[in-house]
Amino acid sequence: EYDPITFNAAISACDQGSEWTKALQLLCVMVHSGVKPDTITFNAAASACEKGGEWEKVLQVFGGMAHIEVEASKITFSTAISACAKCAKWEAAVEFFRKTGQSMMELDTIAFNAMISACEKADEWEKSLQLFSAMLPMALESDAITYGAAVSAYEAGKEWEKSLQLFISMAQTTVRYNTVTFNAAISA
Repeated sequence: EYDPITFNAAISACDQGSEWTKALQLLCVMVHSGVKPDTITFNAAASACEKGGEWEKVLQVFGGMAHIEVEASKITFSTAISACAKCAKWEAAVEFFRKTGQSMMELDTIAFNAMISACEKADEWEKSLQLFSAMLPMALESDAITYGAAVSAYEAGKEWEKSLQLFISMAQTTVRYNTVTFNAAISA
């Protein structure tokens, strides 16, 4: 007899092995076997798709959750945002970002980093910096990825002075400089 724990373990293994097609196949078998997937199931399937660069499949998984009335989690939204961002689909990432606000879901640093990077890569550097600023009052922990993306955003906007100021301000935080932040500051 099938049970959700077994399916979740198998789909999670597919996620770890970057086997997005197998993860989706297992999700289909699960549904057709009469076993109701839960948030963990959908998150693992979406994560496998995200790792495979299949942002459209992530959106389909997200839609499947709504169809069978499984509630999305912070991980679900972060995975969707990250998948869209990695594939340069910043408009889709922004749409998911808006949906989290509508669901009163609190996003984490990973989701903000993905959004900041997506906007910066799409030459939406001002939006990228707005997101960076929005993190501060939310008491989210910025990391080297956050700062690197924000420094790069200033670079994209030809705001080298602000880029340098932000880079220097990292010293006043617990965030450590890394190769990405150094390169972003040098490029600015």
